[in-house]
Amino acid sequence: MRGQIAGWLYRLYNRQIVRELAPSDRIPRHVGVITDGNRRWAKEFGATTEQGHRAGAQKIVEFLGWCDEIGIEVVTLYVLSRENLQRTPEEVETLVAIISDMVEQIAQSDKYAVNLVGDLSVLPQPLRARLENAQESSRGGHPSVHVNVAVGYGGRQEIVNAIKSYLRAESAAGTSMEAAINALTEERLAEHLYTKGQPDPDLIIRSSGEQRLSGFLIWQSAYSEFFFCEAYWPAFRKTDFLRAVRDYSQRQRRYGK
Repeated sequence: MRGQIAGWLYRLYNRQIVRELAPSDRIPRHVGVITDGNRRWAKEFGATTEQGHRAGAQKIVEFLGWCDEIGIEVVTLYVLSRENLQRTPEEVETLVAIISDMVEQIAQSDKYAVNLVGDLSVLPQPLRARLENAQESSRGGHPSVHVNVAVGYGGRQEIVNAIKSYLRAESAAGTSMEAAINALTEERLAEHLYTKGQPDPDLIIRSSGEQRLSGFLIWQSAYSEFFFCEAYWPAFRKTDFLRAVRDYSQRQRRYGK
C-alpha cells in the first residue's frame, strides 16, 4: 500500500514538472547522456556485473521513451568508450553483446532512427555486424527521435578522424595542402564529425555522481549545459530526468557571451 501511494505521488510530481516545461522552446532539442554506474549498482545490490549492464541497457530503453514523450529530437548515448575496451575480454564481449541486444530492440520501434558513432573496427566482427544491421533496419520512415549510440567512442579520436576526413576530401577535390589549411573553419570541420547535420547537445546528463565528461562529445559540448545526478544509471528515474530538463529550462544560456 505504501509503495502504491509513493508511486502515485511520483506520477503526480512528474506531471507537475512537465507542466512547468511549457512552452516547448524550453525543452532541449538534443540531450547527451553518460550512462555511468552499472557496475557499482550491481555491486551495491549483490548482482553480477552482467546483470548491472543489462539493467542499464533496459534503463536506456525507458529513457528514450521519456525523451519521446516530451519532444526531444536527438539523444546521444555514451555506452562504450575506447577506455572501456581495456577491461577483461570476457566483460567486453558480454557488454558489447548486451549493447547489441539493446540497439536491436531500439531499432525495432518506428519511433527511433539509430546512428552508430565511434570506431566500430575495434569490436568483434559478429557483434559489429549486428549493430550495423540494426542501424540499417531503423532507417526510413518518420522517426520522432534520432538516437546516436556511442560505441568504441573517444572524443579526441573523433576530432582526429574529422581532420583526416576533411583533408582526404580536399585532396580528392584536387585542393593543395596549403589551400585546404587556409579554408578550414569550425563549420567545415563540423561537417566531418560523427554528428554532422545534427544540432549540438543542449544538455548533457551524467549519472552516478561523477562530474566529468570522460571524452564525451568534446567538440559538440562547447556550450552545452550539464546536469549531474547521484543515482547510478540503472536506478535513474523519470523524476531525475524531468528535474534535469526543468533545471535546463530555467537556465539562461549565454553561449560564452
